[in-house]
Amino acid sequence: MQELAGRVAVVTGSAGGIGLALVRAFLAEEMRVVMADVEADALARSAGELREGGAEVTDVVTDVTDWDSVRALADTTYDTYGACHVLCNNAGVGAPSANVWETTLNDWRWVHGVNVMGVVHGVLAFVPRMIAAGAEGFVVNTSSGDGGVAPMPAASVYAASKAAVSSLTECLAAQLVSEGTALRASVFYPAGGLLKTGLWTADRNRPSELARERPRETEPMTIEKLEEMAAQAGHALKFQDLDELAQVVVRGIREEAFVMTIGLDDVRETLHDRADVLGSGKLPTHGGLMG
Repeated sequence: MQELAGRVAVVTGSAGGIGLALVRAFLAEEMRVVMADVEADALARSAGELREGGAEVTDVVTDVTDWDSVRALADTTYDTYGACHVLCNNAGVGAPSANVWETTLNDWRWVHGVNVMGVVHGVLAFVPRMIAAGAEGFVVNTSSGDGGVAPMPAASVYAASKAAVSSLTECLAAQLVSEGTALRASVFYPAGGLLKTGLWTADRNRPSELARERPRETEPMTIEKLEEMAAQAGHALKFQDLDELAQVVVRGIREEAFVMTIGLDDVRETLHDRADVLGSGKLPTHGGLMG
């Protein structure tokens, strides 16, 4: 999909972080963008700032866990622009780190509701219309190396959700090709360093009905706390530029890459090591394969 100018992109989780960087990247390609996020105030603020700069964006408050909300997002997109050419299922959250037996049912319900069902809802609401239109199109699902490549044991709920996104996307991509559609699908692994995104404080959007059934035992880690700890230890943290990450997606769309990430060689090495350990019948994550 070489020509992006004039096309329409939809990005969920786009009030800030990686989603907002994707919006900026698409606007730089002269695309029209529909911004979706569950945080109404943050979404309105980000969209308003972009409009002040002359951008053409439409903002739609959307809860990706709610089928009717995502279907309404698709309706607004098609009513406004008559098409969707790039769909980025990007919204994501994370639960507190814990042993699997110390997680709660609501941890799983919340995280998988956003990270997995949010992608499912996006695919079901948009892809049939995109196929019917017959035009070139792309679906980009945001996963994570944590789960999508190899899980960090402490982040079991999050890792399991991102493994599901990777598998779902591989199935979707294969089917779009085998059915002879003009659409392609890719999995996006944000990488390159620490990411300053809203994922660190995702609890701010956790619905009260999905609150943890018991209090967490540790204080939530924030970017600010992490930076303070690193400074006290005499270390400087490496943060990945989010706009650079967004450019990885733009290039990936043009190149029809299935995996979009920084450091593909690292992914290859990790997967080879993981396959070797699995092939010997052993546990890959024991001893810290992911470092």
